[in-house]
Amino acid sequence: MSTLSGTRKMSQKQRKAIAGGAIGTLIEYYDYYLYGLAAAAVFPTVFFASNDPVVAQLSSFATFAIGFFLRPVGGIVWGIIGDRVGRKVVLMSTVIGMGLATAGIGLIPPEHMIGLTAPILLLVCRLFQGFFVGGEMGGAATMVVEAAPPGRKGLYGAILISGAGVANVVSGGSMAGLGLTEKSWFLEWGWRLPFLFSIVLAIVAVVLRRHLEESKEFTDTQSLQIAATGKKANPLVEAFRHPKNAIMGILIGLPQSIAGYVVLTYGLAFMVTNESLPAWIGFAGTMIVGLLQIVVAPLWGAISDRIGRRRTYIIGCLGFAAMVYPAFMLFSSGNMWLIWLGQVLGFVVFGIAMQATLPTMLSEMFDPEARTTGVNIGYQISNTLGGGLAPLICTALVAAAGGSFWPVVVYAVVVAVVGVLATLRASVIPDVEGGGRLHELAATATVKTVR
Repeated sequence: MSTLSGTRKMSQKQRKAIAGGAIGTLIEYYDYYLYGLAAAAVFPTVFFASNDPVVAQLSSFATFAIGFFLRPVGGIVWGIIGDRVGRKVVLMSTVIGMGLATAGIGLIPPEHMIGLTAPILLLVCRLFQGFFVGGEMGGAATMVVEAAPPGRKGLYGAILISGAGVANVVSGGSMAGLGLTEKSWFLEWGWRLPFLFSIVLAIVAVVLRRHLEESKEFTDTQSLQIAATGKKANPLVEAFRHPKNAIMGILIGLPQSIAGYVVLTYGLAFMVTNESLPAWIGFAGTMIVGLLQIVVAPLWGAISDRIGRRRTYIIGCLGFAAMVYPAFMLFSSGNMWLIWLGQVLGFVVFGIAMQATLPTMLSEMFDPEARTTGVNIGYQISNTLGGGLAPLICTALVAAAGGSFWPVVVYAVVVAVVGVLATLRASVIPDVEGGGRLHELAATATVKTVR
């Protein structure tokens, strides 16, 4: 899944599209990483304190998982809007919704104050979070990949994951710093501050995105579609013009979806619960991972432009599968430096290879008039089936194994193999650089005009 060679100078419109896409991905991952960190180390105490510790952890991760189930719904709804009305409408709406939902979590009183209402409100905010985040990646990836120069689409698509690295730094760093404060204050007030900060990020995103313009590929395709058929295309129907890719996109996304949530989210819970280590060590490690991610993601994106998306992604899948066991061995050491090394080996080296490659790879698998919908179908459903359930599955597997982490390794390997097989089966549509589909529609429109 390689791109065409050649480069050209970036226009101001292209730079705005890439910056606007990256800030949304930053907020998406900030919201989700932040929730994952809090679900591992804070929510069991704040919202599920009346339960047994293991049950509290499972309950906390259950709310984490449930939020993912609205992501496919949001992905389809916002995908259709993005492919029919425009990517900008989606990118503005989703970032505002995500910011409000995340800030709302920071305002929920603890269970000891309002009882069962607290976890119910947490669940409601989480569901809204999932609905709005469901449309973010498809719109951002589509706009960035369509705006990027030929031969560099992998590089610029990977900048979205650099935004995720910034999110790791901000979420992990803020939680680590606040986690060093007095425990009672942190559990009562400190953890709330990073959630409320999401409003600030949303405002920044709106400012950056307010002048975004639709890509020429999108507007040309829409004009030709109307000229050829008299109406806009149905994005869901068009997405399944390549039914194999729609299915393969879901399976391809599974290993990248679990990577961060197995190593960073569940890894933190494993250290806190099984190894009785302070949570701030895992928070700080997440920040270190984010700093490295900012640089590593574009490197993998550039590599994918040279050797192809397919090969790069398979390397990431196999490398991630090989690193899970060493990572959890290091988590079990109790040594801060070895734990941080485990987080880097478990996620940064190969997990980011998958995440950096996926946005561009999915974008290249669908026609322009269904691209946002197609990307959202693959990305959001795979994240629901993979990432959303990963911490819950890992918690249950380790509990069933008496505290041993070997089932987590088996789980990661199986998912990685599924991703490899799906990547080998998927294919790039012939008009990835905007030629084939546009030519087809232009020919149809010409024939209609002549008649």
